[in-house]
Amino acid sequence: MHDTSCAVGKFVMGMTAGVVAGAALGAAMAPSGRQIRRAAHKAAKKVNDAVDSLTEAMDL
Repeated sequence: MHDTSCAVGKFVMGMTAGVVAGAALGAAMAPSGRQIRRAAHKAAKKVNDAVDSLTEAMDL
């Protein structure tokens, strides 16, 4: 029975290490606030350009 307890402990330690490593990697890979704002600004500009093109095409 002692072997089972040791195996469970190793599993829990390994799982914990994996969760911590995943959280650290996720935090390192997350885009910065500046990158998010820049992407949002570019998307808004593309939408405005598309609306302008559509209104010109419809002669409004």
